[in-house]
Amino acid sequence: MKLPRRRFLHLAAGAAALPAVSHSAWAQAYPTRPIRIVVGYAPGGGTDIFVRLIGQPLSERLGQSLVIENRPGAASNIATEAVVRAPADGYTLLGFDAAAAINATMYEKLSFNFIRDIAAVGIIRGPLFLIVHPSVPVHSVPEFIAYAKANPGKVSMASAGSGNATHMAGELFKVMTHVDMTHVPYRGAGPAVTDLLGGQVQVYFGSLPATIEHIRAGKLRMLAATTATRFETLPDVPTVGEFVPGYEANQWFAVGLRKSTPAEIVDRLDNEINTILADPRMRAQLVELGTTVFAGSSADFGRFFVDETEKWAKVVKFAGVKPD
Repeated sequence: MKLPRRRFLHLAAGAAALPAVSHSAWAQAYPTRPIRIVVGYAPGGGTDIFVRLIGQPLSERLGQSLVIENRPGAASNIATEAVVRAPADGYTLLGFDAAAAINATMYEKLSFNFIRDIAAVGIIRGPLFLIVHPSVPVHSVPEFIAYAKANPGKVSMASAGSGNATHMAGELFKVMTHVDMTHVPYRGAGPAVTDLLGGQVQVYFGSLPATIEHIRAGKLRMLAATTATRFETLPDVPTVGEFVPGYEANQWFAVGLRKSTPAEIVDRLDNEINTILADPRMRAQLVELGTTVFAGSSADFGRFFVDETEKWAKVVKFAGVKPD
């Protein structure tokens, strides 16, 4: 039987629309099973703490359990690759941090392009702090710069690992102040802080949770924050940028998923996580961790990530930073 042209076109259009309708309905039903969040670090680190902090309320809002899978290695690249290879269905998320922007340049052959492949659905950020051992006879950034210049190569700068945010904040400082410090990488913040306390290294660009109690006890000395503006709970602590114009280094933690995931799912996760982060009790907990919420959409973060990648690419190339 030969169908009239108008009837044929109507049926063809309806058939073409079926996948879209089915796809939309499937996305609206999300989630129907547990969700996995892959973290590229061992338990107890900043990224892991952030993911676990929002995990319970996110599970309650979505009505499904969340399984956190710690998969450390290669500065979080192993975890990212696992998420990029997983189905783009919203059931495999990624917990990541500033290393993602640094790795894009530091590692020459990655099987993924982070900017192209990952969309963020929740992010917090905050300062690192320029911290010295009390044996270093300085109490301000200008004094520290003068001291380091007077002792080229003799000041040891600890980091939580080559290419880590704590390392790159120091390398940026070296580039912008023209000081010569010897980089000493550790496997994590814990060992770095331990040797800083013992005086084996003299300076560390560290996070608030890892150092604040030692600073309060007078065992370490905080000179400045690395962000563009002063941190809200430490308004008397200046920023490095107040003495080194243009200096800025953020530490940040985020949750993301494959960018090719249906938009309805990306938007759902973005709305749910940012609602959690907006809760006053959650904000108070984040401040204790030395962070604040990144105010903006997933697209805003995308632009921020591009800027971060370009910025750290210059530092990585200039300083010749290589993976451990």
